[in-house]
Amino acid sequence: MRPYLFYLTMILIVTTNSLLAQSNPYENDVKTIDALIKASYEIVSGEKGAQRNWERDTHLHHPKVVYSYLSQSKGEQLTMTLKEFQQATDEMVAQTAFYESEVNREVRVFGNMAQVWSTYETRLEKGGKVVRRGINSLQLIYENNRWYIISWVFCGESENTPIPRTFDKN
Repeated sequence: MRPYLFYLTMILIVTTNSLLAQSNPYENDVKTIDALIKASYEIVSGEKGAQRNWERDTHLHHPKVVYSYLSQSKGEQLTMTLKEFQQATDEMVAQTAFYESEVNREVRVFGNMAQVWSTYETRLEKGGKVVRRGINSLQLIYENNRWYIISWVFCGESENTPIPRTFDKN
């Protein structure tokens, strides 16, 4: 009888773990910093009018995430929620294709926090010419056995703020 209970218990554990893994198809996106950054670039990139996977994007972020960027037109730092970022992206990609790719990354980890400097290039057609470059600064936390984006600050390159050589491997 004992071997039977043991095997039954093992089957229940394996089945439960399998069902839990299937309950969120984006779990692998948050297991490592590399996977999280890769997923974030995949999500925002795509053809004109293509719906971005905001469910997947939301899974990458902590519920209290803050986005921040320097508004060139206003000359000041602005902040937005994740939902506001997603809405602004939807408005932009309704008009044009948008492909953003990482060209360099620097990561520093201490305890349950990480600072990621991710240099990017933007193209408005797949494989097209680079129309913009900049740096994403992401602050991550490790909580509940996974990584979360807790803060995201981005700044585009300009004549007055070129990307430093240490962040530009091109």
